[in-house]
Amino acid sequence: MRGLVPPDPETSVSEVRFAVIFTPRLDRKRYPAGCVEIHETAEAALAASEPANNRHPAIVVGPSKSSEGQFIFYLQRWL
Repeated sequence: MRGLVPPDPETSVSEVRFAVIFTPRLDRKRYPAGCVEIHETAEAALAASEPANNRHPAIVVGPSKSSEGQFIFYLQRWL
């Protein structure tokens, strides 16, 4: 994915994580950290999701710092 900072194998700063993303649009590739809620397991993310309220379970990579100075997460895939 263009612009994606790959995870550093020596740290846990930017890594693959389970999350719930608050968004009305499912066609974006990156989301601000304020819209992403991290969970320990896929099951926890699925249980915390509320698609009717725009809270969707996903696997994300991040956080990374964007060129605008925001912390963002990249969508890997929806659960």
